Amino acid sequence: MQPGLSPGSPGDPRPPTPEADYPESLTSYPEEDYSPVGSFGEPGPTSPLTTPPGWSCHVSQDKQMLYTNHFTQEQWVRLEDPHGKPYFYNPEDSSVRWELPQVPVPAPRSIHKASQDGDTPAQASPPEEKVPAELDEVGSWEEVSPATAAVRTKTLDKAGVLHRTKTADKGKRLRKKHWSASWTVLEGGVLTFFKDSKTSAAGGLRQPSKFSTPEYTVELRGAILSWAPKDKSSRKNVLELRSRDGSEYLIQHDSEAIISTWHKAIAQGIQELSAELPPEEESESSRADFGSSERLGSWQEKEEDARPNAATPALSPGGLESDVSKVRHKLRKFLQRRPTLQSLREKGYIKDQVFGCALAALCERERSRVPRFVQQCIRAVEARGLDIDGLYRISGNLATIQKLRYKVDHDERLDLDDGRWEDVHVITGALKLFFRELPEPLFPFSHFRQFIAAIKLQDQAQRSRCVRDLVRSLPAPNHDTLRMLFQHLCRVIEHGEQNRMSVQSVAIVFGPTLLRPEVEETSMPMTMVFQNQVVELILQQCADIFPPH
Repeated sequence: MQPGLSPGSPGDPRPPTPEADYPESLTSYPEEDYSPVGSFGEPGPTSPLTTPPGWSCHVSQDKQMLYTNHFTQEQWVRLEDPHGKPYFYNPEDSSVRWELPQVPVPAPRSIHKASQDGDTPAQASPPEEKVPAELDEVGSWEEVSPATAAVRTKTLDKAGVLHRTKTADKGKRLRKKHWSASWTVLEGGVLTFFKDSKTSAAGGLRQPSKFSTPEYTVELRGAILSWAPKDKSSRKNVLELRSRDGSEYLIQHDSEAIISTWHKAIAQGIQELSAELPPEEESESSRADFGSSERLGSWQEKEEDARPNAATPALSPGGLESDVSKVRHKLRKFLQRRPTLQSLREKGYIKDQVFGCALAALCERERSRVPRFVQQCIRAVEARGLDIDGLYRISGNLATIQKLRYKVDHDERLDLDDGRWEDVHVITGALKLFFRELPEPLFPFSHFRQFIAAIKLQDQAQRSRCVRDLVRSLPAPNHDTLRMLFQHLCRVIEHGEQNRMSVQSVAIVFGPTLLRPEVEETSMPMTMVFQNQVVELILQQCADIFPPH
């Protein structure tokens, strides 16, 4: 279907109309900190369409209808195909679609209902947002004041990108802090941290159903919020949040103004939750989880007892509304307690992966001193011949490497002699990928500065002795894996005339993979030189550093 020309540019062809298989690219990124408005007004008289929530509409200089997203600031132009059907075009990435991307803030129901009850239906209405917690709370929306309706339809309290780390898990203190940026959503008394800040945020603002599985969810009821003292974190603008189950989180942002608004929003959420629940319900919810069959059964019995029958007089409207509100609150709490990916792994519902797993945890799970996948790769490479040109330097097919990775993560029976992995560069590429994706590199972060300081020593004997002692001080899984890998790489170097892999070549390949700082430094090029020198020294003195058993 080829539409005609754009109304505002008669000489240029219009963009193509959207099709079902047209690729939708993601180019915009949500603003760093977002506090939604309570409600949206009716469309102005100049707007031919009902503007969806989160969008504003105006006429551009070339007489085109231009829609602007309040949160991502992306702009879409409204056009029509030859049959008069409207569609939307994004000039920034040339993408087209039949409807504007959705924004995760529901529109007031009074507006939507008015568009349905009118004599002339709206030409384009926003998709109806489902808010199970607020359905049928009162007889009709016409009886509710606009201010009340705005408050009840506003479910998203605050959202934005924050730095966060978990310091305690249900009272158990965690040894290390892993700071990471996270798309954070405060909604309905629950603070949710998503794992991938950019992907989750941008994709979720366009289509809420595309939000990834949350990494952490913190229920604010009974939580304690305070400014973190200096002994908890050396960073500035840090909040400390303690949940009712004993877990503790540190939340940080470089902007003092933004972190202050988060402090106010979270503190207000905690205060509202503690004030709105009666004492008996507070104690009941703190005793056990809502999902137990015993509590469900007792709840159903109470509901059946409350139903009016021939011998029981009907409940007053106020009493019925109170019971419905309690049921709704229970259901909302049940739905909000969706399990995190972390908890599903702990309960065994999701198989732990090999790639991206901590080395000590992987060795403990497999009950081996060196990960099985590392052993399999080394055996396969040496069996196929160490004289292959460019071993570990030439990259294998990336798609095949990803297939091998998926096989390792989802199938315990891995056969590297399978014809799919016949290219030895695929196996070497997968082994390098395994080391790159370790949460902490083979040379731990805690030892990085010590290795760099040792390699800078001028006295050669002192430098060798210091590096040897540092290697021997590594944790057992790191030390044993390092021993097997470097002894294998020494055998690769022995065939250097055939495979053209010298000590320097191997060090350049494995230096940044095995040894890297926790936070990137400004002098990274110089740091990479020292990383390569550390690996080169260990390769040259492998027999002394790793003596035979």
